[in-house]
Amino acid sequence: MDTEKTIDDINLLGGHVALDFVNTVDSRGVAWGPDYLNSFRDLTDWALRVDVIDQGEHNFLIQEAKANPAAADVELENAKALRETLHRIFSHEERDGAPREDDLDYLSDAFAHAAARRRLRNGRDGVIWTHGPPVAVTDIAGRIALMAAELLTSRNQRRLVRICQGRNCGWLFLDLSRGGHRRWCSDKTCGSAARVRKFRAERV
Repeated sequence: MDTEKTIDDINLLGGHVALDFVNTVDSRGVAWGPDYLNSFRDLTDWALRVDVIDQGEHNFLIQEAKANPAAADVELENAKALRETLHRIFSHEERDGAPREDDLDYLSDAFAHAAARRRLRNGRDGVIWTHGPPVAVTDIAGRIALMAAELLTSRNQRRLVRICQGRNCGWLFLDLSRGGHRRWCSDKTCGSAARVRKFRAERV
């Protein structure tokens, strides 16, 4: 009997937090899904796993969600809307096209709202940007928006975001391969499956 996949099971193969967030949908091919984000708790657990929030912030947000479950449900849907916006935006890189203006506006608004809560503080190696303590269930999506905008605007200083060519995968990843021609989110999963299919086809 198959068991439902959870946040703890998901592979982190995007090479960047924003891309790992987009990849919280198991497959993005013809058979879309399943979705790993089925509750606000899933969202907070994922954010803790990838260090978007710390344990204290996680505990605070869970308590906020319990106190106002309707707001938490709305924020889960807003986070998913951001996720799909980021998928459309970053999918354009490999296709060598320009993102839609409405998607850029959506990310711009999310970025601006979150950026207003950052503060400059003294860090170990100098002055750094820090996040204000979470005050609402909207903080996770805001922090993701900040990181996504920084990744997007660094296009000329980094490798290309690619779309996995695995059958019914479609995950996004930052191509850090030596030659810059990586095809799979993981050579051990999608890459291996593609080679097996090719081998079997050649034997027919």
